[in-house]
Amino acid sequence: MFSGLSKEIKNLLPKQLFYRALLIVALPVIILQITISIVFFDSLWIKTNKGMTSALVSEIKTFINAYDNDQTNKDFILILFKDDLNLNIEFKNKTLPKKLKERWYSPIDRSLRRELKSKNLDFSFNSTTYKKFIDLKIGYKNGYFQFFVPRNRLAAESARVFALWITLPAILVIGLAIIFLKNQTRPITKLAQASERFGRGEDIEEFRPSGALEIRKAGYEFDKMRKRIQKHLNQRSEMLSGISHDLRTPLTRIKLQLAFIENQDIVKKISDDVDEMEKMLNEYLQFSSTGANEKTTRFDINELIQNIIKKYNNSNISFENTPNIYFSGRKNLIRRSLNNFIDNSLKYGKKINISIKKIKKNLFIYLEDDGPGIPKDEHENVFKPFYKIDKSRGESRSSVGLGLSISSDIIKSHGGNIELDKSELGGLLVKISLPF
Repeated sequence: MFSGLSKEIKNLLPKQLFYRALLIVALPVIILQITISIVFFDSLWIKTNKGMTSALVSEIKTFINAYDNDQTNKDFILILFKDDLNLNIEFKNKTLPKKLKERWYSPIDRSLRRELKSKNLDFSFNSTTYKKFIDLKIGYKNGYFQFFVPRNRLAAESARVFALWITLPAILVIGLAIIFLKNQTRPITKLAQASERFGRGEDIEEFRPSGALEIRKAGYEFDKMRKRIQKHLNQRSEMLSGISHDLRTPLTRIKLQLAFIENQDIVKKISDDVDEMEKMLNEYLQFSSTGANEKTTRFDINELIQNIIKKYNNSNISFENTPNIYFSGRKNLIRRSLNNFIDNSLKYGKKINISIKKIKKNLFIYLEDDGPGIPKDEHENVFKPFYKIDKSRGESRSSVGLGLSISSDIIKSHGGNIELDKSELGGLLVKISLPF
């Protein structure tokens, strides 16, 4: 939609569909109203006011000319202009006051000043003291005439009515557009939220598509896809469960047969291989069934970490206690992920520091150890399934390289991310970020 616009303009435009659609609807209405207002103001209101002001100044000029005639009855002229032209006139034998500061932003003041200058009149007026009148003073011989001119003699009052009638329909149209667009974008928002939750591995109740035909179709297709994926995951879990049962049975028979072998060296080697196979099998099953049936709950992440540390009963694991921070997620999976990181740190180091920080809408968990660390060029590789780095970290036969992969999948399934860096203790720093 905005592909041809510059980057600066794109940054100013709204990002959400609702506000973009509202901009498409409201902007033409606003531009149309402004255009009509400008045309009305220029062609009708200003020209009408100019004609009314010109007529008033001409009447004032006529009054002065008539009053200046020696044959004219002065009192009769004053009464005539008051009764017929609604002008209260009074002569004061005083010096004409100085002109007030010009109000250039007032159309009435500009128009009156221009017309008075065109008639070569010495004047001073005040349009702010009285609400319904304009105090106009015209110099005459050794004094001045003071005119109290009704404000409606200079400006048409229809402008306010016009402004009201042009504003109310615009507000009504934009209000109806907001209600309509809310109803149209709500199904899209629900579909996006359901997709996000499903992408994190959360269990979604029966999804009911709504909205326009195209949105309903997208919703139905999403629901079909969700059910196919869930069916595939269930079949995989059932298959792995069957494989686990089938593999454990011969391993158990091998253990029983080991009891009849007299050579203990052979028994020990075979027993170690069997134990290794069991551990490998458990890791495979754990990796493939990550978050299979656990539901999302709200829990205190601070309390969870404290409980994890208590089970290790290790004084070298320290935790910076913080106020309660409640997080919505799958508690057992978060526990498993943290356990994997702590086990990994204890395997290669002695001291572990754990801390939590909440910044804006993100929750950060930091785990530091004093081990040998991981080379920077291996930071991304260690999260790959079955990947093992070189023997500088003491490769273990019982490990198949799935611990960090499982932890990474758990954190990413919650919409988070994991970063590795060098810790202040000289070892590895694990930085876990979760959307809060």
